[in-house]
Amino acid sequence: MGDVTSQGDRATLAAIVRARVEYDRELGVLGYPERPLAAAPAPEPMRPVAATEIDLFAAPGLHRAQSLEAVRAELGDCTRCKLAGHRTQIVFGVGNPKARLVFVGEAPGRDEDAQGEPFVGRAGQLLTEIITKGMKLKREDVYICNVIKCRPPENRNPEPDEVASCEPFLLRQLELIGPEVIVALGKFAVQTLLREKTPITKLRGRWYDYHGIRLMPTFHPAYLLRNPAEKRVVWEDIQKVMRVLGLPTPAR
Repeated sequence: MGDVTSQGDRATLAAIVRARVEYDRELGVLGYPERPLAAAPAPEPMRPVAATEIDLFAAPGLHRAQSLEAVRAELGDCTRCKLAGHRTQIVFGVGNPKARLVFVGEAPGRDEDAQGEPFVGRAGQLLTEIITKGMKLKREDVYICNVIKCRPPENRNPEPDEVASCEPFLLRQLELIGPEVIVALGKFAVQTLLREKTPITKLRGRWYDYHGIRLMPTFHPAYLLRNPAEKRVVWEDIQKVMRVLGLPTPAR
């Protein structure tokens, strides 16, 4: 009986793997296809995740989790990818669990790894200024997270298997929060959410649809620290977000 069950499990696993490989092969990268919004329609609920789209790295109970706390519990002391051996802490996300606005970054840095909170280093200070000084919101009014939950060694770019390991948890976070707007910060956040290879220089500043949620790609705050002249275009992107959310913006 054990052999039959084992063979059945292997056949099921193989079918899921084939479906996922074909799915990713068709789309090219992680995330969802680019769909520019012509007139930014009202958000609709995220569609249910099909069985063939469930990531093999995901915890079995993830899609039954009904709160961010339950998602964090399913993540556990994660060892789903090679980053587990390098991290100090898992950086899950912080903020309002019912936020109208979510910022999604790429990966934790050294300060985030030490404190267990996203965007607390120099780039995080700049993001906080955008939120508090620019948007006139409190940091705790929004939700902030990253595509991956563990710091890559030497702050290198996230690798595909690492993104794949964390993607199901990010998707569930966003589904449960149900924001009106997502701001994707940087190349990897944009590619993961949109399944889009186009350079971020061409994607930023335009509205996209992510499961019925408006998504605005823009540059990562760390990029702005290296290229301060680009702060102007990021502020333009942020003002578009503010107008959709009904927040006061400076006179044009």
